[in-house]
Amino acid sequence: MIACLSSSVPNLPSISNSANQTTSESDSQPQVRKLKRSPQLNRWSRARALRSGRKLDRNRFTQSVVSGKSPSVDFEVRESVSLERDGRSDNDDDLEQTEGKSIYMVSDGTGWTAEHSVNAALGQFEHCLVDRNCAVNTHLFSGIEDIEQLMEIIKQAAKEGAMLVYTLADPSMAESANQACKVWGIPSTDILGPITEAIASHLGVSPSGLPRGASGRNFPLSDEYFRRIEAIEFTIKQDDGALPENLQKADIILTGVSRTGKTPLSIYLAQKGYKVANVPIVMGVALPKSLFEVDPEKVFGLTINPLVLQTIRKARAKSLGFREEIRSNYSEMDYVRQELEFAGRTYAQNPIWPVIEVTGKAIEETAAVVLRLYHDRKNRCLMPRISKRY
Repeated sequence: MIACLSSSVPNLPSISNSANQTTSESDSQPQVRKLKRSPQLNRWSRARALRSGRKLDRNRFTQSVVSGKSPSVDFEVRESVSLERDGRSDNDDDLEQTEGKSIYMVSDGTGWTAEHSVNAALGQFEHCLVDRNCAVNTHLFSGIEDIEQLMEIIKQAAKEGAMLVYTLADPSMAESANQACKVWGIPSTDILGPITEAIASHLGVSPSGLPRGASGRNFPLSDEYFRRIEAIEFTIKQDDGALPENLQKADIILTGVSRTGKTPLSIYLAQKGYKVANVPIVMGVALPKSLFEVDPEKVFGLTINPLVLQTIRKARAKSLGFREEIRSNYSEMDYVRQELEFAGRTYAQNPIWPVIEVTGKAIEETAAVVLRLYHDRKNRCLMPRISKRY
């Protein structure tokens, strides 16, 4: 396969070293080898070209359709700047910074693993992503199941100077991607391969080589599946303080003022198989007695920065169509602070409840804190800072 791949590799289009060529000179240049592409990849590439400011050669596209060819766009590299640093102008540097570099994520499944791995890694570069010094464009290609599709994407990655990150369960597909990236000089990372090999070695069992959802894989309805369904149904019924008499049946109870993310956090945890109830804290409204009768190690308090909470509540009121003159004190700063102070006093009276600061945290991050504390308590691990905010 490697020999065939190497022999079929086209020459990558060369980049012109002169920015002042005339039209006649450009016409006399040899034509760049055309790459025939699938309609789906054409749409992806056209979208990327429009976002980055590059223009497509629509004449070529029209000619290809009129001539009866498949509806594939013949792409060619349009950069007119030199790769040599001395040949670049200030405007070229600005353009490069604005467009950013591309990361292609390729998967034979949904691409969830590749996408989340890349996003987690990009979190380490926020210091330069924010000021656009190292702008990045990510593109996900999911459901890639044959070599032809894979090679089309890798060829486009080579043209754009993109990095390739892939999760391919089929070893032959992964090896093809690896060899093609080596031939074309594309930086690449195999996310799934190394960990799969390590687990196979540890278990002494060969992997199936089939992606999730493949026809050769069977997923019987296990006890865990039914447990998750039950947890989701329970959590939906217990939303926003409903049915307080059922709090005893919950695995986790979330409490906090309005708009601290109790409901989405509850649903996220329920999808992992935990029965979650959430109880709102409203100033002047007594909390249900059952909240104080359950095991206090089940209860978790949520808090948030008042300025952030006010912004969220204003947006919520606006989305509901409330006019400015009829809006209540729901989003007024004085009321927001008073309600948070009221919640704080409730937490202080129940020091066993951990208080989790959700400001600036994604749902996944807050859920990770909740589950760590939940399992620490369940396993009776030492928790010397139980009353600290997390």
